[in-house]
Amino acid sequence: MNRWAPYYLSALRIVVGVLFALHGAATYWGFLGGKQSSPEVFAWPSWWGALIQLAGGLLIAFGLATRPAAIIASGSMAYAYFAYHAGDGLSPLANNGELSVLYCWVLLLFAFTGPGPISLDALIGRARNGDPAPAAQKDAAESTV
Repeated sequence: MNRWAPYYLSALRIVVGVLFALHGAATYWGFLGGKQSSPEVFAWPSWWGALIQLAGGLLIAFGLATRPAAIIASGSMAYAYFAYHAGDGLSPLANNGELSVLYCWVLLLFAFTGPGPISLDALIGRARNGDPAPAAQKDAAESTV
């Protein structure tokens, strides 16, 4: 199972990134039936939060500048939790803040682990090093020798 862990990390990053981006798209345009709030341009925090969700989610989904995008996105979810949910009690179950907490911690995971082998960051890194094989494949091959 360890052999497939980096690929699972990439799959998780893609799913979380797309879902996070959809929240931003829904805020601006009501995309895919989401609740549209049409925040005033440059209004804090609604417009900026939606921008972080949309742009950060897409960067994370594609695995491009994953670590900085994940740190900013994670911080925005921590802010959302404490600014909007914690006032109704600290328990995420009581204040409907579970989604903010989950996004915050999963996005922070990507800040620490990076994007995984299926990402533009990994592709760029391999191109710079002249290495066509993903790192996880090399690790798996080396561990069997």
